Amino acid sequence: MTHGEWGGEPGMAGSTWGEPGGDPFDDALALANGTAPRRGRPGSGPESTTVTVPYAAGGAAAATSAARDGGDVPYTPDDPFAPDDPAAARSRSGPSGPSGPSGPADPAPPTGPGPRPAPAAVPWHRARELAERAVPGPPAAETSALGEALGRTLAAPLTALTDLPSFDTSAMDGWAVSGPGPWLLDPPADAAEPGRAGPRSGILAGHDVTEGLLDGHAIPIATGARVPSGATAVLRSEHGEVRTLSDGGRRLYAPRPAPPGQDIRPRGQECRHGDQLLPAGALVTPAVLGLAAAAGYDELTAYRRPRAEVFVLGDELLDRGLPREGRIRDALGPMLAPWLHALGVEAAAPRHLADDADALYAALADSTADVVITTGGTASGPVDHVHPTLRRLDAEVLVDGVAVRPGHPMLLARLAPGRHLVGLPGNPLAAVSGLLTLAEPLLRTLAGRRPAEPYRTPLAAAVHGHPQDTRLVPVAYRDDLRHGLTVVPLRFHGPAMLRGIAAADALAVVPPGGARRGTELEILELPWSAGWSAGWTPGSAPGDDPTEATGGRA
Repeated sequence: MTHGEWGGEPGMAGSTWGEPGGDPFDDALALANGTAPRRGRPGSGPESTTVTVPYAAGGAAAATSAARDGGDVPYTPDDPFAPDDPAAARSRSGPSGPSGPSGPADPAPPTGPGPRPAPAAVPWHRARELAERAVPGPPAAETSALGEALGRTLAAPLTALTDLPSFDTSAMDGWAVSGPGPWLLDPPADAAEPGRAGPRSGILAGHDVTEGLLDGHAIPIATGARVPSGATAVLRSEHGEVRTLSDGGRRLYAPRPAPPGQDIRPRGQECRHGDQLLPAGALVTPAVLGLAAAAGYDELTAYRRPRAEVFVLGDELLDRGLPREGRIRDALGPMLAPWLHALGVEAAAPRHLADDADALYAALADSTADVVITTGGTASGPVDHVHPTLRRLDAEVLVDGVAVRPGHPMLLARLAPGRHLVGLPGNPLAAVSGLLTLAEPLLRTLAGRRPAEPYRTPLAAAVHGHPQDTRLVPVAYRDDLRHGLTVVPLRFHGPAMLRGIAAADALAVVPPGGARRGTELEILELPWSAGWSAGWTPGSAPGDDPTEATGGRA
């Protein structure tokens, strides 16, 4: 098996469901993705067939590769970049399209609204690097009470202020014993029932111990209590038997010896004073708060959360009710603020702005947020006011268009030192693409968070690609008995669709020309799958429906 591909019989990728020689794994995935024929009842009419086309989305080289590998790529009806699709054909028509170079003699940018020359789109990986480096780093750190640091990033390493545990501690309820048994029980020693274990008094958690334990003696002890000097082990209550002697004393017996150190948590077992527990840059989760408290901290020094404002642009948007009279529901406003919270960002409720240039200018001029996120208005239509407004504000445009689909007309601009704008396209999935491409790297740097470790996962089915641009495609994790963890491309991934991303665990980064089944692709996990923020949990268990939410990567 070569790196990035699975071996297979020639022609399997183009097999029709149920045909002899077809790969059952391919057939099951085809059915899950809606590309397999739906069999009708006998006599109910002609059966539908799978539509397959040669894998030529990437031009002659891709077609040659497909022929060499002996496979066709199933045509997905809602795939905007499937072969022979008019949109893809327009993109292939020449370098004058939106993803091609703008030519050697670009005219000067206009100073007012209206059409403007299309800039050369920035490659997707380069755009993420530019966004990550748009700011030198997080702002000055702040010291706050433990509870206020949740979701922030440590500005300095977390070092232990004490040994953990700070003294020898009993790990169980039972008896502290000294030496080999049997042992004389030092008073007090009450039993739950005659002759059996269950001490009710003795050394309790939180009580200091002033006297040592003599050799051959035992004393009741509770979980978490300080072990007295001279004790060699702790005997669990269920392992001991107490017998009354003729002189009225009590003796503790055990069916087996108590080896030295048994059920004692020695001082410094977890850490010693001065040990580094976590490095700078670690995310403060609930568990980190508990560790810091145990290590002696009352306060933590961490970077403050970046502050963001969201401006949703458009006269056509409704904030309630059903679409009507040519107007549609705002899908981005309800989505963006929680998404930003999951990234550790402070964001108020989104603000809706009409398609008015002066209103947008005033809102941007008055904003004090670290990052302003706008939705829509990033192209050059008659009511697309973002670019003209940025020129009015003398903003510096850092990224103007990215070679990615969906989300091509996204942008990043510097409004002032320490203040930036991320312009997202108005289509929902295109906006998600812009959020992950430009906003997330920028906000991560502002928050002082480390980037997630990159990883790649094999595709469970082929994915069409744009001829020149990167594609971001919603995928769900699936465990396959034969191939292990894979990602299944989900349907409903058009720029205006949210159904696919709502069911997704991640986005797969598809290179220009597409990718065949078995190719290992870079994966961008979503906040609730990756656990980027405290409080988010993975989705539900996988189901049979390819649009059903699934759990995150193991």
